[in-house]
Amino acid sequence: MIPARRVKIFSNWFAMYMRYRMRKAFNNMVVMPFTPKPGHSVLLLCNHFSWWDGLWGNYLAYWHLNRNLYIMMQEDHLKKRMLLNLFGGFSINRSSREMIKSLQYAAGLLNDPENLVVVFPQGELISNHTTEIKVEKGIERLIKNIKGPCQIVYNCALIDYFESLKPSVYFHLFDCGLAGEVSFEELVEKINTFHQQALKAQVNVEH
Repeated sequence: MIPARRVKIFSNWFAMYMRYRMRKAFNNMVVMPFTPKPGHSVLLLCNHFSWWDGLWGNYLAYWHLNRNLYIMMQEDHLKKRMLLNLFGGFSINRSSREMIKSLQYAAGLLNDPENLVVVFPQGELISNHTTEIKVEKGIERLIKNIKGPCQIVYNCALIDYFESLKPSVYFHLFDCGLAGEVSFEELVEKINTFHQQALKAQVNVEH
């Protein structure tokens, strides 16, 4: 398992640089109104359908949720992009017994109310048109190991082009509850209910 080596000055530079890059790549980036709970860390569970997903997590953490970003990445992917280790990237290997160590490490990060950990509960790339989010059981183990106050937030990112040559990305954020107060079954149900609501709401977004 590769732990994060987050360096604040590099993380701040990276957040500003990537916001610049995103403004070049996207016509618009819309974050639906959402306020995180004061004094709580944030476990940000994101749908996973594109190369941009982790970078969007960084954008949300820095510019909207005001937390220090950490992100769980597949070990082979992180090894190819070790620079991301300095911005909060840490590894998980789902085919290794070290997976438990990674989940415990993530839980430890979430004991600090200033931190945010991005996790992709689907565990693989799946089209953002899917109507069902399958949440891997590892999420349950992660949440059970969190000791401090932690808010679980689901982020449903959706893409549309409308009249532009560039896509616009819309972030639908939902408060799923607090770690230790919501069961895994309830969490999965809440994520899927909100995901389906977001898909419907996306039809009527302003553009």
